[in-house]
Amino acid sequence: MYICSPNFYARMITITLNINERTKAGKALKSIIEIFSKESNGVEIVSDTQENPYDPEFVKMVLEAKASKNRHLVKNVDDLWESL
Repeated sequence: MYICSPNFYARMITITLNINERTKAGKALKSIIEIFSKESNGVEIVSDTQENPYDPEFVKMVLEAKASKNRHLVKNVDDLWESL
């Protein structure tokens, strides 16, 4: 997000925010920033990324195992990944 000062000696600063959109405060802050960026030339959202910290292959394996009707009894945690 870039913020411009309205005075003659305008300078731009860059602020990087990590917003948890699952919280009330996170949702409110994101909506405020979006309103400012739409109504003002002084605020710009440079990127709006929602990166997933998990490996896509791992997520695919877990979702497929969840959707499957097959259930495995695993006695050793090390055997858990083999059962997926």
